[in-house]
Amino acid sequence: MGHAGMAATAVRYLRSAGSPTAVDPPSGPRPRLRAVREDERLPVDPAEFRRVLGHFASGVTVVTAPAPAPGPGPGPEGPAGFACQSFASLSLDPPLIAFMVARTSTTWPRIARAGVFCVNILGADQERLCLGFAKSGADKFAGVGYVPAPVTGSPRLEGAPAWVDCTIAQVHTGGDHLIVVGRVEALGAEAEGAPLLFHRGRFGRFSA
Repeated sequence: MGHAGMAATAVRYLRSAGSPTAVDPPSGPRPRLRAVREDERLPVDPAEFRRVLGHFASGVTVVTAPAPAPGPGPGPEGPAGFACQSFASLSLDPPLIAFMVARTSTTWPRIARAGVFCVNILGADQERLCLGFAKSGADKFAGVGYVPAPVTGSPRLEGAPAWVDCTIAQVHTGGDHLIVVGRVEALGAEAEGAPLLFHRGRFGRFSA
Protein backbone atom coordinates (compact mmCIF):
# COMPACT_ATOMS: atom_id res chain seq x y z
CA MET A 1 0.00 0.00 0.00
CA GLY A 2 1.42 3.39 -1.01
CA HIS A 3 1.51 6.57 1.03
CA ALA A 4 -1.84 7.69 -0.36
CA GLY A 5 -3.35 4.34 0.61
CA MET A 6 -1.97 4.66 4.14
CA ALA A 7 -3.46 8.15 4.43
CA ALA A 8 -6.84 6.95 3.14
CA THR A 9 -6.82 4.11 5.68
CA ALA A 10 -6.11 6.54 8.53
CA VAL A 11 -8.82 8.95 7.38
CA ARG A 12 -11.40 6.15 6.96
CA TYR A 13 -10.61 4.97 10.46
CA LEU A 14 -10.99 8.42 11.98
CA ARG A 15 -14.32 8.93 10.24
CA SER A 16 -15.65 5.53 11.33
CA ALA A 17 -14.58 6.22 14.92
CA GLY A 18 -16.30 9.59 14.87
CA SER A 19 -13.08 11.32 15.85
CA PRO A 20 -13.17 15.12 15.99
CA THR A 21 -9.71 15.09 14.42
CA ALA A 22 -10.88 13.71 11.09
CA VAL A 23 -9.70 15.77 8.12
CA ASP A 24 -13.17 17.17 7.40
CA PRO A 25 -13.82 20.33 9.49
CA PRO A 26 -16.34 19.70 12.29
CA SER A 27 -19.80 21.01 11.49
CA GLY A 28 -20.71 21.76 15.10
CA PRO A 29 -19.40 21.62 18.65
CA ARG A 30 -16.99 18.79 19.30
CA PRO A 31 -18.57 15.80 21.05
CA ARG A 32 -17.47 14.92 24.57
CA LEU A 33 -15.09 11.97 24.26
CA ARG A 34 -15.65 8.98 26.51
CA ALA A 35 -13.97 5.60 26.28
CA VAL A 36 -16.34 3.98 28.83
CA ARG A 37 -19.60 4.81 30.57
CA GLU A 38 -19.47 7.17 33.52
CA ASP A 39 -20.36 4.38 35.96
CA GLU A 40 -17.41 2.35 34.67
CA ARG A 41 -14.81 5.02 35.32
CA LEU A 42 -12.11 4.37 37.89
CA PRO A 43 -12.02 6.96 40.71
CA VAL A 44 -8.79 8.57 39.52
CA ASP A 45 -8.40 12.32 39.74
CA PRO A 46 -6.88 13.69 36.48
CA ALA A 47 -4.47 15.96 38.36
CA GLU A 48 -3.26 13.06 40.49
CA PHE A 49 -2.93 10.91 37.37
CA ARG A 50 -0.67 13.53 35.79
CA ARG A 51 1.35 13.99 38.98
CA VAL A 52 2.07 10.30 39.48
CA LEU A 53 2.76 9.49 35.83
CA GLY A 54 5.04 12.52 35.67
CA HIS A 55 7.57 10.51 37.68
CA PHE A 56 8.24 8.45 34.54
CA ALA A 57 11.07 10.23 32.74
CA SER A 58 10.87 10.21 28.96
CA GLY A 59 12.78 11.39 25.96
CA VAL A 60 11.36 14.13 23.74
CA THR A 61 10.67 14.02 20.01
CA VAL A 62 9.18 16.16 17.27
CA VAL A 63 6.94 14.30 14.82
CA THR A 64 6.84 15.94 11.38
CA ALA A 65 5.06 15.39 8.08
CA PRO A 66 5.71 16.93 4.65
CA ALA A 67 3.70 19.72 3.08
CA PRO A 68 0.88 18.45 0.86
CA ALA A 69 1.20 18.49 -2.90
CA PRO A 70 -0.01 21.72 -4.56
CA GLY A 71 -3.71 21.75 -5.30
CA PRO A 72 -6.85 23.92 -5.34
CA GLY A 73 -7.42 25.97 -2.25
CA PRO A 74 -6.68 29.31 -0.61
CA GLY A 75 -2.92 28.82 -0.66
CA PRO A 76 -0.05 26.40 -0.09
CA GLU A 77 0.12 24.65 3.27
CA GLY A 78 3.50 24.07 4.85
CA PRO A 79 4.83 21.00 6.65
CA ALA A 80 3.30 19.85 9.92
CA GLY A 81 4.88 18.97 13.24
CA PHE A 82 4.31 18.69 16.97
CA ALA A 83 6.32 17.92 20.11
CA CYS A 84 5.72 14.41 21.39
CA GLN A 85 6.84 12.58 24.53
CA SER A 86 4.64 9.52 23.97
CA PHE A 87 6.95 7.67 21.59
CA ALA A 88 8.25 4.10 21.77
CA SER A 89 9.78 1.33 19.71
CA LEU A 90 7.22 -1.42 19.13
CA SER A 91 8.49 -4.26 16.96
CA LEU A 92 11.77 -5.44 15.44
CA ASP A 93 10.27 -7.71 12.76
CA PRO A 94 8.62 -5.93 11.07
CA PRO A 95 10.26 -2.69 12.23
CA LEU A 96 7.48 -0.69 13.92
CA ILE A 97 7.34 2.32 16.24
CA ALA A 98 4.39 4.04 17.88
CA PHE A 99 3.43 7.46 19.13
CA MET A 100 0.34 8.78 20.87
CA VAL A 101 -1.47 11.98 19.95
CA ALA A 102 -4.48 13.71 21.51
CA ARG A 103 -7.68 13.32 19.52
CA THR A 104 -8.11 17.10 19.81
CA SER A 105 -4.78 17.75 18.04
CA THR A 106 -5.04 20.07 15.04
CA THR A 107 -1.73 18.77 13.66
CA TRP A 108 -2.67 15.09 13.54
CA PRO A 109 -5.20 15.40 10.66
CA ARG A 110 -2.42 16.88 8.50
CA ILE A 111 -0.12 13.97 9.34
CA ALA A 112 -2.96 11.53 8.63
CA ARG A 113 -3.52 13.12 5.21
CA ALA A 114 0.18 12.79 4.41
CA GLY A 115 0.20 9.13 5.44
CA VAL A 116 3.85 9.48 6.47
CA PHE A 117 5.94 11.08 9.21
CA CYS A 118 9.41 11.43 10.66
CA VAL A 119 10.20 11.15 14.36
CA ASN A 120 13.04 13.54 15.28
CA ILE A 121 14.66 12.50 18.57
CA LEU A 122 15.87 15.67 20.28
CA GLY A 123 19.19 16.33 21.97
CA ALA A 124 19.90 18.02 25.31
CA ASP A 125 20.44 21.45 23.72
CA GLN A 126 17.13 21.47 21.79
CA GLU A 127 14.71 22.54 24.53
CA ARG A 128 13.83 25.76 22.67
CA LEU A 129 13.11 23.76 19.51
CA CYS A 130 10.80 21.48 21.47
CA LEU A 131 8.92 24.43 22.98
CA GLY A 132 8.42 25.92 19.52
CA PHE A 133 6.74 22.75 18.30
CA ALA A 134 4.63 22.51 21.46
CA LYS A 135 2.81 25.75 20.59
CA SER A 136 -0.47 25.85 18.70
CA GLY A 137 -1.37 28.27 15.94
CA ALA A 138 2.12 29.55 15.17
CA ASP A 139 4.44 28.84 12.22
CA LYS A 140 6.42 26.13 13.97
CA PHE A 141 8.97 25.86 11.16
CA ALA A 142 9.91 29.57 11.11
CA GLY A 143 13.69 29.75 11.36
CA VAL A 144 14.02 25.96 11.71
CA GLY A 145 16.43 24.21 9.38
CA TYR A 146 15.50 20.82 7.97
CA VAL A 147 16.05 18.47 5.05
CA PRO A 148 13.62 15.88 3.61
CA ALA A 149 13.83 12.41 5.10
CA PRO A 150 15.07 9.95 2.46
CA VAL A 151 11.89 7.91 1.89
CA THR A 152 8.87 9.99 2.88
CA GLY A 153 10.21 13.53 2.46
CA SER A 154 9.07 14.46 5.97
CA PRO A 155 11.17 17.20 7.60
CA ARG A 156 14.34 15.91 9.26
CA LEU A 157 15.25 18.66 11.71
CA GLU A 158 18.77 20.05 11.84
CA GLY A 159 20.73 19.03 14.90
CA ALA A 160 18.45 16.17 15.95
CA PRO A 161 20.75 13.34 17.07
CA ALA A 162 18.53 10.64 15.54
CA TRP A 163 15.54 10.29 13.24
CA VAL A 164 13.06 7.59 12.17
CA ASP A 165 11.29 7.89 8.78
CA CYS A 166 7.93 6.09 8.70
CA THR A 167 4.69 5.37 6.88
CA ILE A 168 1.45 5.08 8.84
CA ALA A 169 0.63 1.40 9.34
CA GLN A 170 -2.27 1.44 11.83
CA VAL A 171 -4.27 3.83 14.00
CA HIS A 172 -5.98 2.67 17.21
CA THR A 173 -8.12 4.44 19.81
CA GLY A 174 -6.80 4.91 23.33
CA GLY A 175 -9.39 6.91 25.24
CA ASP A 176 -8.85 10.60 24.51
CA HIS A 177 -5.73 9.78 22.45
CA LEU A 178 -4.95 7.92 19.24
CA ILE A 179 -2.20 5.30 19.04
CA VAL A 180 -0.38 5.67 15.74
CA VAL A 181 1.76 2.75 14.56
CA GLY A 182 4.40 3.53 11.97
CA ARG A 183 6.39 1.15 9.79
CA VAL A 184 10.03 2.21 9.71
CA GLU A 185 11.28 2.89 6.17
CA ALA A 186 14.63 4.48 7.07
CA LEU A 187 16.43 5.73 10.16
CA GLY A 188 19.73 7.12 11.28
CA ALA A 189 21.77 8.62 14.10
CA GLU A 190 23.61 11.75 13.03
CA ALA A 191 25.41 12.72 16.22
CA GLU A 192 26.50 11.51 19.62
CA GLY A 193 25.40 13.41 22.67
CA ALA A 194 23.06 13.57 25.64
CA PRO A 195 19.29 13.31 25.08
CA LEU A 196 16.68 15.89 26.02
CA LEU A 197 14.62 14.46 28.89
CA PHE A 198 11.31 15.43 30.47
CA HIS A 199 10.47 14.62 34.08
CA ARG A 200 7.80 15.99 36.43
CA GLY A 201 7.02 18.94 34.19
CA ARG A 202 10.61 20.01 33.59
CA PHE A 203 13.32 19.45 31.01
CA GLY A 204 16.58 17.85 32.09
CA ARG A 205 19.71 16.13 30.90
CA PHE A 206 21.11 12.66 31.32
CA SER A 207 24.10 12.21 33.62
CA ALA A 208 25.87 8.85 33.70
